[in-house]
Amino acid sequence: MSKILIRGAKVLGGEPQDVLIDGGTIAQMGSGLSAEGAEVVEADGKVLLPGLVDLHTHLREPGREDSETVLTGTRAAASGGYTTVFAMANTFPVADTAGVVEQVWRLGKEHGYCDVQPIGAVTVGLEGRKLAELGAMHESAAGVTVFSDDGKCVHDAVIMRRALEYVKAFGGVVAQHAQEPRLTEGAEMNEGIVSAELGLGGWPAVAEESIIARDVLLADHVGSRVHICHLSTAGSVEIVRWAKSRGIAVTAEVTPHHLLLTDELVRTYNPVYKVNPPLRTERDVLALREALADGTIDIVATDHAPHPHEDKDCEWAAAAMGMVGLETALSVVQETMVDTGLLDWAGVADRMSVKPAQIGQASGHGRPVSAGEPANLTLVDTAYRGLVEPAGFASRSRNTPYEGRELPGRVTHTWLRGKATLVDGKLT
Repeated sequence: MSKILIRGAKVLGGEPQDVLIDGGTIAQMGSGLSAEGAEVVEADGKVLLPGLVDLHTHLREPGREDSETVLTGTRAAASGGYTTVFAMANTFPVADTAGVVEQVWRLGKEHGYCDVQPIGAVTVGLEGRKLAELGAMHESAAGVTVFSDDGKCVHDAVIMRRALEYVKAFGGVVAQHAQEPRLTEGAEMNEGIVSAELGLGGWPAVAEESIIARDVLLADHVGSRVHICHLSTAGSVEIVRWAKSRGIAVTAEVTPHHLLLTDELVRTYNPVYKVNPPLRTERDVLALREALADGTIDIVATDHAPHPHEDKDCEWAAAAMGMVGLETALSVVQETMVDTGLLDWAGVADRMSVKPAQIGQASGHGRPVSAGEPANLTLVDTAYRGLVEPAGFASRSRNTPYEGRELPGRVTHTWLRGKATLVDGKLT
């Protein structure tokens, strides 16, 4: 049925109203809209948001289909309220050519429960030595606009400068994984009191902050755009705040787990808490929340990083870094930002849909919830509270740090251009 009436939804957390979808577009909004010929969804005061956009997802396909595929990853995305995801380039083979990014893009077209926009590698093989074919990836059917060696830092200043110069020509952006490699050799967790007590190799905040400082200056020099992936320290916040005050074209993201979890959890030696960048201190967490609220940090991005069971259910030193996040992101943001009064639901829509769509140039996404706009929508039961049960995840992987933890909010419905991908919490 092409017509859907969402009745009594609180659009961006405002007063309840009806929203009529017809043929993939929001046709009408108001009170007491006719339900004739339409499927009715009783929203019962639930919050209606524009479909969420994730600028930082690892779908693993091609090459690591034991962790995730485009199909399973986009099913997880739809379950979490996302209507588009940007797929990182660290696949096997690396997405450093037009052929590989087109493969990922076509898999999204054929199997995706949401739109899939590939991110192209900055350097060949993520090796940091030679620029990848940035122009060819941009001119391909995938239309790549975001480039990143995420998982590795573009540590060579000359290579980073050249990348910024190259993407400037077509309005692209370089998304930097800020990690000075020499300062993080042997690092396993945040450098601080806990690492000293546990005897684990420390990952100093300056390893992130020094790269961010360098790259905002490079972006200013070149007149190009740089985006900071998974910003995690209070010092990084101050550098980005300074850069923005100077008018430098920098944007930044924070992950849900860095808004909630701290390095104290590493005392359990549970590898589910091993992530890159590492969990930081309570002081960092509070600084990140404040920065997201005041706009210094532009967006929330999941860094959804699925791993097979054997790569996480092992000793700490041998465990892979990363956490899955698509299916819990909105709940964590509700707990850390909305329930604390730091953001309202309009602010959540801005940080999790509007701004990431703008940064990634995702056409048709992050649009206002108003008549005439594409019906990319997410309906959230904000009154819900429940335990996280990874056995029920749509993702192929289960490496969540929230297992058994009670979180607020539940996505009940997701629509991609008016087509339901999630109904009553179940994938269609």
